[in-house]
Amino acid sequence: MAEAKVNKSNDTLGTGRRKTSVARVRIRPGKGNITINDRPFEVYFVNDQDRRNVLAPLDKSGKRDSVDVTIRVHGGGSTGQSGAVMLGLARALVKFDTETFDPLRHSHLLTRDSRMKERKHYGLRGARRGTQFSKR
Repeated sequence: MAEAKVNKSNDTLGTGRRKTSVARVRIRPGKGNITINDRPFEVYFVNDQDRRNVLAPLDKSGKRDSVDVTIRVHGGGSTGQSGAVMLGLARALVKFDTETFDPLRHSHLLTRDSRMKERKHYGLRGARRGTQFSKR
């Protein structure tokens, strides 16, 4: 099991990545406040699917009303950022309370989604698409 990363103010830390997004998550005992980049959670993620992604680790572990979460996220779009936050939050919860490992693992919330955009290749228009063939 991973060592619990704890900083001077007794916050538990977790890092999540998805596509080109990186999220740094801090958890401390509290009343259930979630702030992302110094904004309330509901303001930052306006899409319902992104909100569900972020709340999934808290709901599965049963810690939604007992911890305060502070998140710094950058890079990518809203879907990549919500996926990064989900993984970082799940990792931080496991370090915060090891009893949450089984429910989070069975919900596939501790698995990094490794799908990335493929790079452009020489002589092609994108990663795989070539130029249109012209007979004449």
